[in-house]
Amino acid sequence: MATLEGKVALLTGAARRIGAETARILHAAGATVVIHYRNSSQDAEALQTELNTIRADSCFLVRGDLLDVASIPGIIQQTLAQTGRLDILVNNASSFYPTPLDTLSEQQFDDLIGTNLKAPLFMAQAAATHLRSSHGCIINIVDIHGFRPLKNYTAYCVAKAGLLMLTQSLARELGPQVRVNGVAPGAILWPEMSENHAMHADILAKTALHREGNPADIAKAVLFLARDADYITGQVIPVDGGRLLNH
Repeated sequence: MATLEGKVALLTGAARRIGAETARILHAAGATVVIHYRNSSQDAEALQTELNTIRADSCFLVRGDLLDVASIPGIIQQTLAQTGRLDILVNNASSFYPTPLDTLSEQQFDDLIGTNLKAPLFMAQAAATHLRSSHGCIINIVDIHGFRPLKNYTAYCVAKAGLLMLTQSLARELGPQVRVNGVAPGAILWPEMSENHAMHADILAKTALHREGNPADIAKAVLFLARDADYITGQVIPVDGGRLLNH
């Protein structure tokens, strides 16, 4: 089986939840992982200790605010300073909360577009030269609601729909040296904010498998795209338990 040994993966927003599990699975496949975080320093440090205990000097940290576009090249440079190369960029960091039209603010719109669409674009721009050199790949964490809208989440859905198109556009622009794909989670790890809980049962009822997925389901799809999908680019794989089957 192919291995990621000798490869370096940078994952944004990966101190917790799906990002952390993805880091663990890429690490288990042999990759050196760089965990980007903004505020979750304790979680990031705990994950670094966990992974470096398994394999010394195999996990590094980089802190940065992805909404500050001017700082994004520095995140790539910090990664290279610690690892010397970059093979895999996983744009995982995301904001998710409701924005009913009547109360939607410009600040909310800028935050949701900034985190879910603008940051992945400028991360790709900053990483492109290094990914071309390594014939690497970009994997964007999209959302099934980039395909189908979720009521009262217009700004978020627009951002993820943009990320879907960004994935396809970057695949055209960065090929043939760099592959660009995405994974679109369905009901995987329920958001912690209380306002997201009301729709939980309804969404699971409309999912063909009638159950919530788990972070490893997403992480394994990312691993497949990074390690095993040499002839796949410009695709977004829904990992949603069949949620998109329901109209």
